[in-house]
Amino acid sequence: MADETTAARIQRIVDQRRTLPGALLPILHAIQDEIGWVPDDAVPTIATALRLSRAEVHGVISFYHHFRTRPAGRHVVQVCRAESCRSMGAVALEEHAKASLGVDFHETTGDGAVTLEPVYCLGNCACSPAIRIDDEIVGRVDAQRFDAEIAALRAVREEV
Repeated sequence: MADETTAARIQRIVDQRRTLPGALLPILHAIQDEIGWVPDDAVPTIATALRLSRAEVHGVISFYHHFRTRPAGRHVVQVCRAESCRSMGAVALEEHAKASLGVDFHETTGDGAVTLEPVYCLGNCACSPAIRIDDEIVGRVDAQRFDAEIAALRAVREEV
């Protein structure tokens, strides 16, 4: 079971949103926004409150790539996989990102610094290929720029 503070936070979020039309997605978004991921222990709480099966709740969580089922790293790096970015080199960028970080999509580096995720359009098509680092969108990213951005993330951590 999640620790009491996490369980209490999940219950509060569910209680605040359970009567909204289509409450499941707002609840899942709120849990991830506040906690950073959707813990497995949240599923029965949500299912009971919304009178859904655990399978239905889990099905929605697993359908949407946005929802994390384990904690993310200190930074989340998303590589755009939409058509414009792919036509401008995102496939090679994806492979470079995976190789240089030593992880696949939805995984976190061993030091807990970076979680790598796919995203299906950042709306920055004119500057393809694009990535998002936490809340900042970076355009025209190639392997060299990717490495520089990751080095900058790691340097900030070392300064702290």
